[in-house]
Amino acid sequence: MNPALLADLVRSTASEVLKDRGLDLAALPDDVGVERPRNPEHGDYATNVALRTAKKAGVPPRELAGWLAEALAARDGIASAEIAGPGFINLRLAADAQGAIVGDVLQAGDAYGTGDELSDRNINLEFVSANPTGPLHLGHTRWAAVGDALGRVLAARGGKVTREYYFNDAGGQIDRFVDSLIAAAKGEPTPENGYGGAYIGEIAAQITTAEPGILDLPDTQRREEFRRIGVNLMFDEIKRALHAFGTDFDVWFHEKSLHDSGAVGAAVQRLKDSGNLYFSEGAWWLRSTDQGDDKDRPVIKSDGQPAYIAGDLAYYLDKRKRGFDLCIYMLGADHHGYIARLRAAAAAFGDDPNTVEVLIGQLVNLFRNGQPVRMSKRAGTAVSMDDLVDAVGVDAARYTLIRSSVDSTLDIDLDLIVRRSNDNPVFYVQYAHARLASLARNAADLGVTVPEEPDFGLLDHPREGDLIRTIGEFPAVVASAAELREPHRVARYLEQLASAYHKFYDACRVLPLGDEEISDLHRNRLALCVAARQVFANGLSLLGVSAPERM
Repeated sequence: MNPALLADLVRSTASEVLKDRGLDLAALPDDVGVERPRNPEHGDYATNVALRTAKKAGVPPRELAGWLAEALAARDGIASAEIAGPGFINLRLAADAQGAIVGDVLQAGDAYGTGDELSDRNINLEFVSANPTGPLHLGHTRWAAVGDALGRVLAARGGKVTREYYFNDAGGQIDRFVDSLIAAAKGEPTPENGYGGAYIGEIAAQITTAEPGILDLPDTQRREEFRRIGVNLMFDEIKRALHAFGTDFDVWFHEKSLHDSGAVGAAVQRLKDSGNLYFSEGAWWLRSTDQGDDKDRPVIKSDGQPAYIAGDLAYYLDKRKRGFDLCIYMLGADHHGYIARLRAAAAAFGDDPNTVEVLIGQLVNLFRNGQPVRMSKRAGTAVSMDDLVDAVGVDAARYTLIRSSVDSTLDIDLDLIVRRSNDNPVFYVQYAHARLASLARNAADLGVTVPEEPDFGLLDHPREGDLIRTIGEFPAVVASAAELREPHRVARYLEQLASAYHKFYDACRVLPLGDEEISDLHRNRLALCVAARQVFANGLSLLGVSAPERM
């Protein structure tokens, strides 16, 4: 019996108790829940349904809890139900009912933890979207890990997810990039406000090698060639780094295409025609204050040129035309203002502003030997994705970037995340999977197999129960991670699962020793270990982190 089924049992039992006592069924909340007590001595699960129902039902909480506890104790699968405090009910499950969770995992396999509650959502998930003017830095790397994991989590709960990268290949930053490339090709200093770093010289050298006479071209043609080749080379470098990091995209969308196709002008005109832009001080303005912005934003500037938000308007409209009913934008720490602007764009086009969700990620700081790591020799201004991967590897980098809420600044200790010890979270979790894989190999050598007809009632050791209950929480954790857009919940759960497994392993011998005869207990414990290994594999897969067979 997993937590969801137990919650259903509690609710149906409570409904029967209220009906039998002539009490109002409407007093019963829809979201009857159960949770694991912090102190396992209080029971396997607890529910506060009596406390939440009693006042509306017109009876004292402890009296209602007593009726419920008596009824629940009589249910199949419930070993005991006891009243605690002002009206909590502590529940203990029968070992066979609790052990059925193991059977659920073995039957579901890779699908354990999946669901369909998002099956009606067509989701555009845009993340990273770094300007093609330099290597991906740590902020981009955090979004590459978190965004990819979020996409996996949303898809696991049924969402139709399109991962999209928006290339800002139009505007002033590209002009400065081109100026920097030309200066490097000529051997001149980096222009003011230009881009430095060894990568600029590398790209410039590739361009002049491919086009030996490019510096002799007329200025306009030379700039266009440096723009075309340089931006494409930077695109290729960004795509290479992302792919090596385990993050791939379904769509690579170019901002320039919106301007070239006339989509920006069409979007602006549509808003003018609908009255959602107003003219003031020689410019056209979007009423973004209606969605909480601190001031309205110009869409067409007084010089007649489109402001940056004009591209955002056209881009949002393009997403909606492609059929997306939820547009998630993952933006950097300096983009808080975009929340109101993008919601205002949705409202201006007649959509529910909740069609737009904006996630803001905070900064990442690296430390080695207790000292901050600030510079990359190649990138010139910040530590790059490649620098981090070279230092710790893809798995350690991804897991470490994902396991903390993006709302908080993240400090990474490079010495810690390469350490093969239990205080290194990624090692702790991966080692649990590797330990289980080793156990499976040893079981095969000894001829211990998972029973065809398991007797999970044999799994009555407290450490077995704790591991089983932790395994049973996985689907709800994934569902919560999807609902709240917080994939770090999966990582933290895996650490709890690893703790439960290591404690089980230390307390419960799975395989026979010496000439000891293989028993049903050995076989059923092996089934539990196979289930635990499956959940580790499923959870690590959601994070895009490998589940090693050996370490």
